[in-house]
Amino acid sequence: MIPLRDLTRPRSTPVVTYGLLGTNVVMFFYQIISPTDGLQLACIPNALFHPLRDGWLWAWATLITSAFLHGGWLHIIFNMLFLWIFGDNVEDRLGHIAFLVFYLAGAAIAGLTHSVFSLGSTVPMVGASGAISAVLGAYAVFYPWSKIRTLFLIIVFPVLINVPALIFIGIWFAGQIASSLVNDPTAPGVAWWAHIGGFVFGFLWALKIWDRRKR
Repeated sequence: MIPLRDLTRPRSTPVVTYGLLGTNVVMFFYQIISPTDGLQLACIPNALFHPLRDGWLWAWATLITSAFLHGGWLHIIFNMLFLWIFGDNVEDRLGHIAFLVFYLAGAAIAGLTHSVFSLGSTVPMVGASGAISAVLGAYAVFYPWSKIRTLFLIIVFPVLINVPALIFIGIWFAGQIASSLVNDPTAPGVAWWAHIGGFVFGFLWALKIWDRRKR
């Protein structure tokens, strides 16, 4: 299930979304040429909860910096695809500055959620998917019936279907929950709990704004 585009166009130019896309791409190429792969910017869960250790405050900053690193071409391509499709409309609804704050807060909450569920892990966490999960949570609140042009592979045959955002994101979130239950969060691999934490944060943030604006 691969999203290709949404059919709801924003009213304003999503300059922050473009900026985030560009920053992620620049940082990815920095990782390629860096002798350390940029891992000094990665979040290591074990480092967050040792206040007497040198560099403890920097460890908390990596909750943000790690969201601009990626583990390979497929990692960044799929993350940027999701940000491209869903970010512009959420930015349109929140406003540029509020969207940037929301995105960075989503990254931090996602990273913290993963770290809590993987206490003691020294495996570096990288990727924008936690912050993008927050964007998906907000999109589900603001645009539940927006159509998502989606590619399904039925055996080997590609099928294009317009899926309501609430259904697409609901299936995606169910997959994150299922995966979190069968995978060890301290092992190398996908940070499923970061996705879940980011999504719940984004969903609740959007609900609060939606409720306030309705009132």
